[in-house]
Amino acid sequence: MNWYRASHRRLPWRDTRDPYLIWVSEVMLQQTQVKTVIPYYQKFIHLFPTVRDLAAADMEQVLKLWEGLGYYARARNFHKAAGIVVDKFDGTIPETIDEFKTLPGVGDYIGAAVQSIAFGHPHAVVDGNVKRVLARIYCLDTPVNRSNAHAVFKVHADRLIEPDDPSCFNQAIMELGALVCTPKSPRCRDCPVSEFCKAFKTSTTDQYPKRIKPKKTPTYHIAAGVVQKGNRFLITKRKPDGLLGGLWEFPGGKLEKGESPRSACIREIREETGITVAIDSHLATVRHAYTHFKIKLEVYCCSYLSGRVRLNGPVDHQWIRLKEINRFAFPKANLKFIPLIPDPENGSSDP
Repeated sequence: MNWYRASHRRLPWRDTRDPYLIWVSEVMLQQTQVKTVIPYYQKFIHLFPTVRDLAAADMEQVLKLWEGLGYYARARNFHKAAGIVVDKFDGTIPETIDEFKTLPGVGDYIGAAVQSIAFGHPHAVVDGNVKRVLARIYCLDTPVNRSNAHAVFKVHADRLIEPDDPSCFNQAIMELGALVCTPKSPRCRDCPVSEFCKAFKTSTTDQYPKRIKPKKTPTYHIAAGVVQKGNRFLITKRKPDGLLGGLWEFPGGKLEKGESPRSACIREIREETGITVAIDSHLATVRHAYTHFKIKLEVYCCSYLSGRVRLNGPVDHQWIRLKEINRFAFPKANLKFIPLIPDPENGSSDP
């Protein structure tokens, strides 16, 4: 804790004890690097400075602000939770972990982080950084990605937490993992607790934490079409739940066995929207990685031929001009090729 007070990074959410602002930061920091989160956090709290502001916001606006940050279920759950806080708790964030964890998206980690940092309650946090620190200090053989890992590491974290200042302790151990006890080449000589570290004493820091080798990540081949009708383009909206829920996209889907990307593009558009298109040209090949799989996306410029939109899968559609596209939130894979779409209204590829 002394090391943390002298050495921690100056981050915008560390200058407050406002539980809402801390909650915002913890939701964004899940599986996302600090440097990525900072500009999103600053924009978010500027537009939604209180939980009431977030609850009153339109979900489309929240998703647009979250665009590119990934893991969109976080945004959907956070927006829903804000509404519950306003309706059920009169805008006051619950000060007990049990009540707080009844809110959508609030699990063990966010519950402990917000309750300890904002309210000073002695709940130990366990994230990836904490697991790495504890695995090395105690030479723990439990793989950090095993289903029971959280419970195992939580026992050790609970034993160590400083009940008089749990906010400082939790932030200190997370910061230690982020800055000193790093995954590769840890700075053991600079570590304030190396004298207590079994892995350091036995020169085995490279062997901890243990991890179950993941299965090979599958790659799915997908085709999508930028369908043009006059000076407008067709976009469709995904269902509100599930992967990328609530986001807009250009219609398409997975290739069937033995199917070419061009054929898949025409078929998927017909099945999803009911319209018939012709492919004019290949626009881009996009590769993108999600948590458990990767995609190779072939994107085609298409012309509308016939039919009226009847959706099968998507929940909404719009024909938009390219200059309107920034009003809508798209998955990151779509954002990679949108700048390449030729604009029929100005002859430019810059929307």
